[in-house]
Amino acid sequence: MRTVLPTTADFPAIADLRDEVQPVPRRLRGVVAGVTVFDTVEAVYAWDTPKYPHYLVPLADVARGHLVDEGRDQRLRRGDVRVHGLRVGDTTIPSAARLYDAGSGPVTDLVRFDWDALEWFEEDEQVFGHPRNPYTRVDALRSSRHVRVELGDVLLAESRSPVLVFETGLPTRYYLDRSDLDLRFLRRTDTRTVCPYKGETSDYWTAEVPGRVEVDVAWSYRQPFAALAPIAGLVAFYDDRVDLTVDGVPARARGGRLGELTAHGVRRLRSPATTTQATVRAASTSHPMT
Repeated sequence: MRTVLPTTADFPAIADLRDEVQPVPRRLRGVVAGVTVFDTVEAVYAWDTPKYPHYLVPLADVARGHLVDEGRDQRLRRGDVRVHGLRVGDTTIPSAARLYDAGSGPVTDLVRFDWDALEWFEEDEQVFGHPRNPYTRVDALRSSRHVRVELGDVLLAESRSPVLVFETGLPTRYYLDRSDLDLRFLRRTDTRTVCPYKGETSDYWTAEVPGRVEVDVAWSYRQPFAALAPIAGLVAFYDDRVDLTVDGVPARARGGRLGELTAHGVRRLRSPATTTQATVRAASTSHPMT
């Protein structure tokens, strides 16, 4: 029986699959500078943390000549690895791959690539941020719940037609039409983030009311992935940084461990981290690839 992480929240916890290895049923490719470094249908998921797995790729499916042995070993959670760089044409990326040795059991002769070193594709769809967890479900449902968003004594937004996003391991997010926002108190910023389930954000807003500022407290996806199409152009708020009520009930009273979980699935591309948003790596505007 798999462990489910304990939670006091009113949303499903993430299953704890640490140390498990499972097959990836999708074709997986890694690309550097327009060149395919590996192309495989034999990759596996490997979990080192509960939130999401990483990919391991069979050495036999890595194109010859791209791995450069750096002559040093490391000990990782699953066994000993040989550290390699990547060389693709004129592009060299040091210490970007780790090959598990013959004593590593089920991960022997599998390669772990650094996420930032490549562009990743499942079938012909690019994956952003980190591998999608096959045990995470994300649903966007239209609703008639009454949602109010306040900061201090100022009403920032109110809606009776939100779209609710339910994502395993995260509190419910409430996406509101822009016409339901009071934009006098919201200032657009240059921040962008990526989520492997939703896509890349198009907008962030900082809320500014008398005596209080909340940086990057709201966001929007202009063109989310197809499965999340109902949230296109709508705006959501971090409900632990504003006063958000649903049918008169404070969302924070229902949300439990928000501080531990809100960062899951989101990766920042530009602008410094704030409050609950985790910074994974700051990337330049010209190269926002994760």
